[in-house]
Amino acid sequence: MNGQRRMVLATANPDKAAEIIDLLGAVPGLVLEPRPATVPEVEEDGETLLDNARLKARALCEATGLSAVADDTGLDVDALGGAPGVRTARYAGEHATYADNVRKLLAELDRVGATGERERRATFRSVAFAAFPDGSAQWAEGVVAGSIAAEPAGSSGFGYDPVFVPEGSDGRTFAEMTTTEKHGLSHRGRAFRALARQLSQGPTAAPTTPHGAVEGRE
Repeated sequence: MNGQRRMVLATANPDKAAEIIDLLGAVPGLVLEPRPATVPEVEEDGETLLDNARLKARALCEATGLSAVADDTGLDVDALGGAPGVRTARYAGEHATYADNVRKLLAELDRVGATGERERRATFRSVAFAAFPDGSAQWAEGVVAGSIAAEPAGSSGFGYDPVFVPEGSDGRTFAEMTTTEKHGLSHRGRAFRALARQLSQGPTAAPTTPHGAVEGRE
């Protein structure tokens, strides 16, 4: 596809925005613009990650008249019955900090007696969603399995990165990795690489299913 394409970021979270810009940077002609400060927060009341990503992207698309990209992420912990799931970013409350959420997660695992690695199995999922002014959309989901560490380790990344140990990381948390290493393994990296393929190929290309990701269109 030739020419420049503008796309607005639905997230106002600077950490997420930086990762999305990194991951979509290879799409030819794509110019990513920050979320306008005048656009109010979107209520994330969907029942699934896909619902919430769709809500955010479509709201920004309607508010700006531009294509928009959003994501939603969930951490499913086996010992907690899949919690925090769709409420991952708000696990410790609507205005919880990253540290608040991590503390609650570790406390809940202690409460249920999940002490060994096998008992602390978890899955991170991200849905990346692009909405277009004509009403069409493209989306992709990225998944990575891993476990929750006994205590935080590392100083990079954000969110639950200090306690999530992905498979294939030789025991390191996401927060102990370089940005490149994290993108190569992470749920968000897999989702946005898959979405980038679709954006690069155009609306008529057949979806592909790279490792750890699924793709779709609406």
